[in-house]
Amino acid sequence: MALWIVLGILVLLAIWMIGSYNHMVLLRQNVRESWSAIETELRRRYDLIPNLVESVKGYATHEKGTLEAVISARNSAVSSVGMPEAQNAANTVLSGALTKLVALSEAYPDLKANENFNQLQRELGETETRISQARRFYNANVRELNAAVETFPTVLIATSFGFRAQPYFGIEDPAAFDAPSVNFGGNKQIESSPTITLNTSVKQEEKEKST
Repeated sequence: MALWIVLGILVLLAIWMIGSYNHMVLLRQNVRESWSAIETELRRRYDLIPNLVESVKGYATHEKGTLEAVISARNSAVSSVGMPEAQNAANTVLSGALTKLVALSEAYPDLKANENFNQLQRELGETETRISQARRFYNANVRELNAAVETFPTVLIATSFGFRAQPYFGIEDPAAFDAPSVNFGGNKQIESSPTITLNTSVKQEEKEKST
């Protein structure tokens, strides 16, 4: 009788381990797929930036330092593709450089009225919105995976099977999942993450506190 009890416990334990393993595999796959969605939008963002710089260059020839800073930050971000932690840092620098670039339009009326420049702003703004949406989806998947990896009882098998907590993207506080609204170059408001922002008028810290 005792033998059957032990066997029953072992069978239940095996079923639980298999179920937990399969569940964590699914969670990890969700994280990878959602990160791929972010990378797709980031690549689009990086592809738009050289054209935006060229548009500005034709009207703001004396802003060489600002233009070079944008290209340098963009190239650094491109080289970091595939690594969420590095992308966080690289996009923070890139966002700051882009903010200064877009702000130049206020000092150059002809640039501000240029349709190509405005079209590129709109496309970049739409890309920022999609990045924000993909970021929230990715971070939600990361939160679910990390909960499974770090909490009892699944933590007992997570490490043994190679499951690790994954980094969040675009936020320093994992609880801050709601992105603030920002104004891109005077156009309609779009959503963006705390580290991926082209805001030239809204204070970032106040928005983060509100989340």
